[in-house]
Amino acid sequence: MSTPSDDIILVHYTFSPYARRIVWYLALRGIPYAQCLVAPILPREDISALGVKYRRIPILSIGRDIYCDTRLILLKLESLFPSHALGASSSRSETALAQLLEQWTVDGGVFPRCGQLIPADVPLIKDPKFKKDREDYAGRSWQESDIIAGRPEALAAMRGFFGFLEEGLLADGREWIGGTEAPSMADIHSVWPFYWVLGIPGALPPHLFSAEIYPKVYAWVARFSSAVDAAKKTAPEPVTLQGEELVKRVTSAEFAEQTARVDEEDPLGLKEGQEVEFWPTDTGFNHKDRGKLVGLTKVEVVIEAQSKVEGKVVRIHAPRVGFRVRAVGGGGSKI
Repeated sequence: MSTPSDDIILVHYTFSPYARRIVWYLALRGIPYAQCLVAPILPREDISALGVKYRRIPILSIGRDIYCDTRLILLKLESLFPSHALGASSSRSETALAQLLEQWTVDGGVFPRCGQLIPADVPLIKDPKFKKDREDYAGRSWQESDIIAGRPEALAAMRGFFGFLEEGLLADGREWIGGTEAPSMADIHSVWPFYWVLGIPGALPPHLFSAEIYPKVYAWVARFSSAVDAAKKTAPEPVTLQGEELVKRVTSAEFAEQTARVDEEDPLGLKEGQEVEFWPTDTGFNHKDRGKLVGLTKVEVVIEAQSKVEGKVVRIHAPRVGFRVRAVGGGGSKI
C-alpha cells in the first residue's frame, strides 16, 4: 500500500449504528483518520461529486479507493494495516466465529429486527423527509401504523437473540465473545446492534429486557463501551473535514491498492474492462454504481468510475456478499 494511514477518511453521520462499527474499530486499533460528517438523509452532494451512487453510510476512502459496506471496510482495514490487527492473533476457530457473528447480525435478522423497534413516536419518524428517505432506503413502509404493527414480532425475535448470547456465548462468564483478553473482531461484529437498540429510549420494554433478565449481555455491552471510551482517550483525535475538503483530498490522492484481478473462473463470466453495475440487495438497492470492471474476486468487486472533478477516476469497492453485479447491456454469465 502506498498511502499512510492518515489518508483514511470515514464518511458518516454520528448516530449511524453501522458507522459506529468502524469508529470503534479505528479507536481500538489507534489508527489515525479523518472524518467527513454528512446528513442522515439524501442528497449527499459531496459523495455524489466523487462519482459514488451508493447511498448507505458509512463509506471509507483510502487515497482514491472508496470502500462500501462495513463488512468490506473492516476486512480491508485488517489486511491493509496488519500490524496489531484485532484478528491477527486469532485462531482459525475464533476467526470463523467472528465471521459467523457478522453474518448473524448483518444478514441473520438481528439488526433488521432492532430497526423495527424504533418507537413510532420518535420525532425523526414523524419527519416527512426522513420517512420518505428511509422508505427509499429500506424498500418498505415507515408509516406509524406499520411500525406499531411490526413491533411484537420484532420483540419476540429479540428475546431469542438476547437469549442466544446470555445462555450461549456468554454463559460461561467470559468477558469477551471470543474468550480473548480484550475486545476482538468477534465483539466488533456482534455488539453493535445490541448497543444501538439498548440506547434507544422506549425500544425495549423493561419487563422483557433488563440487566436483571440478561445480566451477562448488559454487562458485556457496558464493558465494550468502556473499552472503547478508554481507547479513544489515547487514540488520535480524528480531523473533521468539510465536504469540499473530502472531494479535494480523495480526487488528488493516489490509489491505495494495486488493481485487483478479474477472476476468469467467476460464474458471472464478466471480463476485465467491461462496463458493469453493482448494488446492495437488502437495502439501498435503488442506487446503482456503474463503471469499468477492474477487479472481481470471491471477496469483492471493484470498478473505476469518473468523479465530477475534472473527470478524475476513482475506484469503488463493494463486497460480493449482499451485492449483485451485472453487465450493463447484458452479457456475461457462464451458467
